[in-house]
Amino acid sequence: MRARDLGLIAAAAALVLDQATKLWILYGLGVVHMGPGQAVPVLPFFNLIMLWNPGISYGLFPASGPEGTAYLATFQLLAAGAMTAWLWFIHSPRVALALGLIIGGALGNFLDRLIYGAVADFFHFYAFGISFFVFNVADAAITFGIFAWLCDAFLTPGASQSGFGKEGSR
Repeated sequence: MRARDLGLIAAAAALVLDQATKLWILYGLGVVHMGPGQAVPVLPFFNLIMLWNPGISYGLFPASGPEGTAYLATFQLLAAGAMTAWLWFIHSPRVALALGLIIGGALGNFLDRLIYGAVADFFHFYAFGISFFVFNVADAAITFGIFAWLCDAFLTPGASQSGFGKEGSR
């Protein structure tokens, strides 16, 4: 299997899992009808809570109005497109997997923005008096993808930062 195929599979898996969980949360559980700040306790450290995020992952760069939403949607689509083009030339399976997760996550949040005008976030972890960001599967895929990419860049001896090297190609 070529590295880009692995990346495309990762992108598709992240996108499908993200959209499936959002449909389940929004329509299966009916969380969308909850009032602001109402939570469904699941575990002592985890709640489901419905928030509409006008920004990108983890609430960064919130958009205000239709122009801001269009700007963020365009940025997400261009970023996913550029990474997909880059994926075509990647030889490292680890870098391809990382890019695939980022692409799938970006497309998942792009679809939310296109359909709903904002991104559906609902996973809320908290522990020891610390409340973590409310996020979704797409946000997690982007975060894990960036983490994997950085680990490959910094921890692999002699690794090409671009992932264009022959290592891992078949």
